[in-house]
Amino acid sequence: MNEALLRSLTPSVLGILVRRGADFAAAEDAVQDALVEALRVWPADPSPSSRLSSRGDSIRDPKGWLVTVAWRKFLDATRADAARRRREDLVDEEPPPGPAPAVDDTLQLYFLCAHPSLTPSSAVALTLRAVGGLTTRQIAHAYLVPEATMAQRISRAKRTVSGVRFDQPGDVATVLRVLYLVFNEGYSGEVDLAAEAIRLTRQLAAAIDHPEVAGLLALMLLHHARRATRTAPDGSLVPLAEQDRGRWDTEAIAEGVEILQAALARDRLGEYQAQAAIAALHADAPTAEETDWVQIVEWYDELARLTDSPVVRLNRAVAVGEADGPRAGLAALASLNDTLPRHTAVAAYLHEREGDLTTAARLYAEAAHKAPNLAERDYLTRQAARLNARLSR
Repeated sequence: MNEALLRSLTPSVLGILVRRGADFAAAEDAVQDALVEALRVWPADPSPSSRLSSRGDSIRDPKGWLVTVAWRKFLDATRADAARRRREDLVDEEPPPGPAPAVDDTLQLYFLCAHPSLTPSSAVALTLRAVGGLTTRQIAHAYLVPEATMAQRISRAKRTVSGVRFDQPGDVATVLRVLYLVFNEGYSGEVDLAAEAIRLTRQLAAAIDHPEVAGLLALMLLHHARRATRTAPDGSLVPLAEQDRGRWDTEAIAEGVEILQAALARDRLGEYQAQAAIAALHADAPTAEETDWVQIVEWYDELARLTDSPVVRLNRAVAVGEADGPRAGLAALASLNDTLPRHTAVAAYLHEREGDLTTAARLYAEAAHKAPNLAERDYLTRQAARLNARLSR
Protein backbone atom coordinates (compact mmCIF):
# COMPACT_ATOMS: atom_id res chain seq x y z
CA MET A 1 0.00 0.00 0.00
CA ASN A 2 1.36 3.41 -0.98
CA GLU A 3 0.89 5.11 2.40
CA ALA A 4 2.68 8.28 1.25
CA LEU A 5 0.18 8.71 -1.59
CA LEU A 6 -2.75 8.36 0.80
CA ARG A 7 -1.32 10.89 3.22
CA SER A 8 -0.61 13.40 0.44
CA LEU A 9 -4.21 13.19 -0.79
CA THR A 10 -5.84 13.50 2.64
CA PRO A 11 -5.98 17.33 2.92
CA SER A 12 -7.47 17.93 -0.53
CA VAL A 13 -10.09 15.17 -0.11
CA LEU A 14 -11.08 16.60 3.27
CA GLY A 15 -11.27 20.09 1.79
CA ILE A 16 -13.60 18.93 -1.01
CA LEU A 17 -16.04 17.37 1.48
CA VAL A 18 -16.10 20.54 3.56
CA ARG A 19 -16.78 22.64 0.47
CA ARG A 20 -19.68 20.34 -0.43
CA GLY A 21 -21.35 21.15 2.87
CA ALA A 22 -20.05 18.59 5.37
CA ASP A 23 -19.02 20.02 8.73
CA PHE A 24 -15.36 19.55 9.57
CA ALA A 25 -15.80 16.83 12.22
CA ALA A 26 -18.10 14.67 10.08
CA ALA A 27 -15.95 15.19 6.99
CA GLU A 28 -12.77 14.20 8.83
CA ASP A 29 -14.41 11.02 10.12
CA ALA A 30 -15.62 10.16 6.61
CA VAL A 31 -12.15 10.70 5.12
CA GLN A 32 -10.60 8.44 7.77
CA ASP A 33 -13.18 5.75 6.91
CA ALA A 34 -12.31 6.13 3.23
CA LEU A 35 -8.60 5.74 3.99
CA VAL A 36 -9.33 2.53 5.86
CA GLU A 37 -11.30 1.30 2.86
CA ALA A 38 -8.41 2.22 0.55
CA LEU A 39 -6.00 0.24 2.69
CA ARG A 40 -8.32 -2.72 2.35
CA VAL A 41 -8.91 -2.69 -1.40
CA TRP A 42 -6.07 -0.79 -3.08
CA PRO A 43 -3.18 -2.81 -4.51
CA ALA A 44 0.36 -2.51 -3.17
CA ASP A 45 1.71 -1.35 -6.54
CA PRO A 46 0.98 2.38 -6.91
CA SER A 47 1.40 2.45 -10.72
CA PRO A 48 -1.78 3.47 -12.64
CA SER A 49 -1.86 0.26 -14.67
CA SER A 50 -2.12 -1.86 -11.52
CA ARG A 51 -4.65 0.23 -9.56
CA LEU A 52 -7.46 -2.31 -9.39
CA SER A 53 -9.68 -2.77 -6.39
CA SER A 54 -10.53 -6.17 -4.98
CA ARG A 55 -13.70 -5.99 -7.11
CA GLY A 56 -11.67 -5.48 -10.27
CA ASP A 57 -12.54 -1.80 -10.64
CA SER A 58 -9.84 0.42 -12.07
CA ILE A 59 -8.47 3.08 -9.71
CA ARG A 60 -6.90 5.40 -12.27
CA ASP A 61 -7.84 8.47 -10.22
CA PRO A 62 -6.98 7.77 -6.55
CA LYS A 63 -8.10 11.22 -5.41
CA GLY A 64 -11.45 10.90 -7.16
CA TRP A 65 -11.89 7.42 -5.69
CA LEU A 66 -11.24 8.71 -2.17
CA VAL A 67 -13.62 11.65 -2.66
CA THR A 68 -16.41 9.35 -3.86
CA VAL A 69 -15.96 6.84 -1.04
CA ALA A 70 -15.57 9.52 1.64
CA TRP A 71 -18.71 11.34 0.43
CA ARG A 72 -20.70 8.10 0.56
CA LYS A 73 -19.35 7.41 4.06
CA PHE A 74 -20.44 10.90 5.09
CA LEU A 75 -23.93 10.39 3.63
CA ASP A 76 -24.24 7.02 5.36
CA ALA A 77 -23.35 8.60 8.69
CA THR A 78 -25.77 11.45 8.00
CA ARG A 79 -28.68 9.10 7.37
CA ALA A 80 -27.91 7.11 10.51
CA ASP A 81 -27.72 10.12 12.79
CA ALA A 82 -31.12 11.49 13.74
CA ALA A 83 -29.55 14.79 14.80
CA ARG A 84 -28.32 15.30 11.25
CA ARG A 85 -31.48 14.42 9.33
CA ARG A 86 -31.57 17.95 7.99
CA ARG A 87 -28.68 16.98 5.71
CA GLU A 88 -30.53 14.13 3.99
CA ASP A 89 -31.30 16.36 1.04
CA LEU A 90 -27.58 16.09 0.20
CA VAL A 91 -28.24 12.51 -0.95
CA ASP A 92 -29.91 13.76 -4.11
CA GLU A 93 -27.04 16.15 -4.79
CA GLU A 94 -24.26 13.56 -4.91
CA PRO A 95 -22.04 14.48 -7.86
CA PRO A 96 -21.46 11.73 -10.43
CA PRO A 97 -18.18 9.79 -10.22
CA GLY A 98 -15.37 11.40 -12.14
CA PRO A 99 -12.16 13.39 -11.78
CA ALA A 100 -11.98 15.39 -8.54
CA PRO A 101 -11.81 19.19 -8.70
CA ALA A 102 -8.33 20.63 -9.03
CA VAL A 103 -8.84 23.10 -6.14
CA ASP A 104 -6.24 22.58 -3.41
CA ASP A 105 -7.68 23.33 0.03
CA THR A 106 -4.54 22.42 1.95
CA LEU A 107 -3.80 26.00 2.94
CA GLN A 108 -7.29 26.55 4.35
CA LEU A 109 -6.95 23.34 6.34
CA TYR A 110 -3.72 24.60 7.87
CA PHE A 111 -5.47 27.74 9.03
CA LEU A 112 -8.51 25.83 10.28
CA CYS A 113 -6.42 23.35 12.28
CA ALA A 114 -4.34 26.17 13.81
CA HIS A 115 -7.39 28.24 14.74
CA PRO A 116 -6.74 30.70 17.62
CA SER A 117 -9.61 29.18 19.62
CA LEU A 118 -7.67 25.92 19.99
CA THR A 119 -5.00 25.24 22.59
CA PRO A 120 -1.50 24.65 21.15
CA SER A 121 -1.65 20.92 21.97
CA SER A 122 -5.05 20.55 20.29
CA ALA A 123 -3.94 22.52 17.23
CA VAL A 124 -0.87 20.30 16.86
CA ALA A 125 -2.91 17.10 17.18
CA LEU A 126 -5.56 18.25 14.70
CA THR A 127 -2.92 19.37 12.19
CA LEU A 128 -1.15 16.01 12.36
CA ARG A 129 -4.47 14.19 11.92
CA ALA A 130 -6.21 16.27 9.24
CA VAL A 131 -3.24 17.63 7.25
CA GLY A 132 -0.53 15.13 8.11
CA GLY A 133 -2.74 12.08 7.67
CA LEU A 134 -1.45 10.37 10.83
CA THR A 135 -3.73 8.07 12.79
CA THR A 136 -4.87 8.85 16.32
CA ARG A 137 -2.76 5.95 17.57
CA GLN A 138 0.38 7.28 15.87
CA ILE A 139 -0.13 10.78 17.30
CA ALA A 140 -0.81 9.41 20.78
CA HIS A 141 2.31 7.27 20.62
CA ALA A 142 4.42 10.21 19.50
CA TYR A 143 3.21 12.34 22.42
CA LEU A 144 3.37 9.49 24.92
CA VAL A 145 -0.29 9.70 25.94
CA PRO A 146 -3.03 7.02 25.86
CA GLU A 147 -4.84 6.69 22.54
CA ALA A 148 -8.18 7.43 24.26
CA THR A 149 -6.78 10.70 25.62
CA MET A 150 -5.58 11.78 22.19
CA ALA A 151 -8.90 10.76 20.61
CA GLN A 152 -10.75 13.01 23.07
CA ARG A 153 -8.36 15.87 22.37
CA ILE A 154 -8.88 15.57 18.62
CA SER A 155 -12.66 15.24 18.99
CA ARG A 156 -12.83 18.40 21.10
CA ALA A 157 -10.70 20.24 18.56
CA LYS A 158 -12.93 19.13 15.68
CA ARG A 159 -16.03 20.29 17.53
CA THR A 160 -14.40 23.65 18.20
CA VAL A 161 -13.65 24.39 14.55
CA SER A 162 -16.78 22.82 13.06
CA GLY A 163 -18.60 26.17 13.09
CA VAL A 164 -15.73 28.09 11.50
CA ARG A 165 -16.29 29.15 7.89
CA PHE A 166 -13.85 27.39 5.59
CA ASP A 167 -13.10 30.57 3.63
CA GLN A 168 -12.19 32.74 6.60
CA PRO A 169 -8.69 34.27 6.35
CA GLY A 170 -6.17 32.52 8.51
CA ASP A 171 -3.25 33.65 10.63
CA VAL A 172 0.06 32.56 9.12
CA ALA A 173 1.89 33.24 12.39
CA THR A 174 -0.36 30.79 14.26
CA VAL A 175 0.15 28.09 11.63
CA LEU A 176 3.92 28.54 11.82
CA ARG A 177 3.90 28.32 15.62
CA VAL A 178 2.01 25.02 15.40
CA LEU A 179 4.46 23.60 12.85
CA TYR A 180 7.42 24.74 14.99
CA LEU A 181 5.87 23.00 18.00
CA VAL A 182 5.63 19.79 15.96
CA PHE A 183 9.26 20.11 14.83
CA ASN A 184 10.55 20.65 18.36
CA GLU A 185 8.98 17.40 19.54
CA GLY A 186 11.67 15.64 17.48
CA TYR A 187 11.37 11.88 17.33
CA SER A 188 9.17 9.57 19.37
CA GLY A 189 8.39 5.99 18.49
CA GLU A 190 7.37 5.20 14.92
CA VAL A 191 6.60 8.79 13.94
CA ASP A 192 9.48 11.17 13.24
CA LEU A 193 7.76 14.45 14.12
CA ALA A 194 10.74 16.57 13.05
CA ALA A 195 10.67 15.04 9.57
CA GLU A 196 6.87 15.31 9.53
CA ALA A 197 7.08 19.02 10.39
CA ILE A 198 9.55 19.57 7.55
CA ARG A 199 7.22 17.75 5.13
CA LEU A 200 4.21 19.82 6.20
CA THR A 201 6.18 23.08 6.07
CA ARG A 202 7.35 22.23 2.54
CA GLN A 203 3.71 21.68 1.66
CA LEU A 204 2.77 25.04 3.16
CA ALA A 205 5.64 26.79 1.37
CA ALA A 206 4.34 25.40 -1.93
CA ALA A 207 0.87 26.78 -1.18
CA ILE A 208 1.75 30.26 0.09
CA ASP A 209 4.43 32.76 -0.92
CA HIS A 210 5.53 34.13 2.45
CA PRO A 211 9.11 34.87 3.59
CA GLU A 212 8.47 33.63 7.14
CA VAL A 213 7.21 30.27 5.84
CA ALA A 214 10.47 30.01 3.90
CA GLY A 215 12.37 31.15 7.01
CA LEU A 216 10.81 28.41 9.12
CA LEU A 217 11.56 25.76 6.49
CA ALA A 218 15.19 26.93 6.31
CA LEU A 219 15.45 26.89 10.12
CA MET A 220 14.10 23.34 10.30
CA LEU A 221 16.47 22.08 7.60
CA LEU A 222 19.52 23.69 9.23
CA HIS A 223 18.72 22.28 12.66
CA HIS A 224 17.78 18.86 11.27
CA ALA A 225 21.11 18.69 9.42
CA ARG A 226 22.89 18.36 12.80
CA ARG A 227 20.52 15.79 14.25
CA ALA A 228 22.76 12.72 13.90
CA THR A 229 25.53 14.35 15.94
CA ARG A 230 23.50 15.74 18.87
CA THR A 231 23.76 12.58 20.96
CA ALA A 232 26.47 10.01 21.58
CA PRO A 233 25.84 6.27 21.07
CA ASP A 234 24.95 5.98 24.77
CA GLY A 235 22.27 8.69 24.39
CA SER A 236 24.21 11.43 26.17
CA LEU A 237 24.07 15.01 24.87
CA VAL A 238 26.86 16.31 22.66
CA PRO A 239 27.11 20.13 22.75
CA LEU A 240 27.39 22.03 19.48
CA ALA A 241 31.08 22.84 19.93
CA GLU A 242 31.93 19.13 20.29
CA GLN A 243 29.81 17.73 17.47
CA ASP A 244 31.46 15.96 14.53
CA ARG A 245 30.80 18.49 11.76
CA GLY A 246 31.88 15.99 9.15
CA ARG A 247 28.65 14.09 9.87
CA TRP A 248 26.36 17.08 9.37
CA ASP A 249 23.99 16.77 6.40
CA THR A 250 25.60 19.13 3.88
CA GLU A 251 22.72 18.81 1.38
CA ALA A 252 20.18 19.91 3.97
CA ILE A 253 22.47 22.79 4.99
CA ALA A 254 22.89 23.94 1.39
CA GLU A 255 19.15 23.79 0.78
CA GLY A 256 18.40 25.65 4.01
CA VAL A 257 20.91 28.41 3.20
CA GLU A 258 19.54 28.80 -0.33
CA ILE A 259 15.95 29.09 0.92
CA LEU A 260 17.02 31.56 3.63
CA GLN A 261 18.95 33.78 1.23
CA ALA A 262 15.93 34.03 -1.07
CA ALA A 263 13.69 34.94 1.88
CA LEU A 264 16.08 37.57 3.26
CA ALA A 265 16.38 39.17 -0.19
CA ARG A 266 12.70 40.16 0.07
CA ASP A 267 13.56 42.51 2.97
CA ARG A 268 10.62 41.41 5.15
CA LEU A 269 12.54 40.10 8.14
CA GLY A 270 10.73 37.94 10.68
CA GLU A 271 11.73 35.89 13.70
CA TYR A 272 12.08 32.58 11.84
CA GLN A 273 14.37 34.13 9.23
CA ALA A 274 16.51 35.63 12.03
CA GLN A 275 16.71 32.27 13.82
CA ALA A 276 17.62 30.58 10.54
CA ALA A 277 20.39 33.13 9.94
CA ILE A 278 21.91 32.25 13.33
CA ALA A 279 21.67 28.53 12.52
CA ALA A 280 23.27 29.17 9.11
CA LEU A 281 26.26 30.93 10.71
CA HIS A 282 26.81 27.92 12.98
CA ALA A 283 26.50 25.57 9.99
CA ASP A 284 28.92 27.65 7.92
CA ALA A 285 31.77 27.46 10.45
CA PRO A 286 34.26 24.66 9.61
CA THR A 287 35.14 24.41 13.32
CA ALA A 288 33.62 25.75 16.52
CA GLU A 289 36.57 28.13 16.91
CA GLU A 290 35.86 29.70 13.51
CA THR A 291 32.24 30.56 14.34
CA ASP A 292 31.42 34.20 13.51
CA TRP A 293 30.09 35.15 16.95
CA VAL A 294 30.06 38.87 16.18
CA GLN A 295 27.50 38.33 13.39
CA ILE A 296 25.54 35.95 15.61
CA VAL A 297 25.25 38.65 18.28
CA GLU A 298 23.98 41.07 15.61
CA TRP A 299 21.31 38.58 14.55
CA TYR A 300 20.31 38.02 18.18
CA ASP A 301 19.89 41.80 18.46
CA GLU A 302 17.51 41.67 15.49
CA LEU A 303 15.69 38.68 16.96
CA ALA A 304 15.31 40.40 20.34
CA ARG A 305 13.89 43.46 18.58
CA LEU A 306 11.35 41.28 16.76
CA THR A 307 10.25 39.15 19.70
CA ASP A 308 11.31 40.88 22.94
CA SER A 309 11.76 37.34 24.29
CA PRO A 310 13.77 36.78 27.48
CA VAL A 311 14.84 33.38 26.13
CA VAL A 312 16.33 35.12 23.08
CA ARG A 313 18.19 37.52 25.40
CA LEU A 314 19.49 34.54 27.38
CA ASN A 315 20.91 32.97 24.21
CA ARG A 316 22.29 36.36 23.23
CA ALA A 317 24.24 36.47 26.52
CA VAL A 318 25.99 33.25 25.52
CA ALA A 319 26.85 34.72 22.11
CA VAL A 320 28.14 37.93 23.73
CA GLY A 321 30.31 35.80 26.02
CA GLU A 322 31.85 34.14 22.96
CA ALA A 323 32.25 37.35 20.95
CA ASP A 324 33.39 39.79 23.65
CA GLY A 325 34.54 37.53 26.48
CA PRO A 326 32.84 35.83 29.44
CA ARG A 327 32.77 38.98 31.58
CA ALA A 328 30.68 40.75 28.93
CA GLY A 329 28.43 37.68 28.73
CA LEU A 330 27.88 37.72 32.49
CA ALA A 331 27.05 41.44 32.33
CA ALA A 332 24.39 40.71 29.69
CA LEU A 333 23.10 37.84 31.82
CA ALA A 334 22.83 40.04 34.93
CA SER A 335 19.91 41.98 33.45
CA LEU A 336 17.79 38.82 33.06
CA ASN A 337 15.54 37.09 35.60
CA ASP A 338 17.44 34.18 37.15
CA THR A 339 14.26 32.05 37.13
CA LEU A 340 14.47 31.72 33.35
CA PRO A 341 14.89 28.12 32.17
CA ARG A 342 18.60 27.30 31.68
CA HIS A 343 19.70 30.64 33.20
CA THR A 344 21.77 28.81 35.82
CA ALA A 345 23.40 26.57 33.20
CA VAL A 346 24.41 29.60 31.12
CA ALA A 347 25.83 31.29 34.23
CA ALA A 348 27.83 28.15 35.02
CA TYR A 349 29.30 28.05 31.50
CA LEU A 350 30.28 31.73 31.53
CA HIS A 351 31.85 31.49 35.01
CA GLU A 352 33.89 28.50 33.82
CA ARG A 353 35.03 30.47 30.78
CA GLU A 354 36.11 33.29 33.11
CA GLY A 355 38.12 30.84 35.25
CA ASP A 356 35.93 30.79 38.37
CA LEU A 357 35.73 27.01 38.59
CA THR A 358 34.33 26.89 42.13
CA THR A 359 31.29 28.99 41.24
CA ALA A 360 30.89 27.20 37.93
CA ALA A 361 30.88 23.75 39.59
CA ARG A 362 28.26 24.87 42.11
CA LEU A 363 26.07 26.36 39.38
CA TYR A 364 26.37 23.27 37.15
CA ALA A 365 25.13 21.11 40.04
CA GLU A 366 22.30 23.56 40.73
CA ALA A 367 21.36 23.63 37.04
CA ALA A 368 21.27 19.82 36.94
CA HIS A 369 18.51 19.81 39.57
CA LYS A 370 16.48 22.20 37.41
CA ALA A 371 17.06 20.38 34.10
CA PRO A 372 13.88 19.73 32.07
CA ASN A 373 14.92 16.23 30.96
CA LEU A 374 17.17 13.34 31.95
CA ALA A 375 19.73 13.81 29.15
CA GLU A 376 20.31 17.45 30.06
CA ARG A 377 20.48 16.64 33.77
CA ASP A 378 23.12 13.98 33.17
CA TYR A 379 25.18 16.35 31.01
CA LEU A 380 25.15 19.12 33.63
CA THR A 381 25.96 16.64 36.40
CA ARG A 382 28.99 15.47 34.44
CA GLN A 383 30.16 19.08 34.00
CA ALA A 384 29.93 19.66 37.76
CA ALA A 385 31.82 16.42 38.47
CA ARG A 386 34.52 17.34 35.93
CA LEU A 387 35.18 20.71 37.57
CA ASN A 388 35.07 19.28 41.10
CA ALA A 389 37.65 16.70 40.05
CA ARG A 390 39.93 19.48 38.80
CA LEU A 391 39.46 21.49 42.01
CA SER A 392 40.36 18.52 44.20
CA ARG A 393 43.73 17.89 42.57
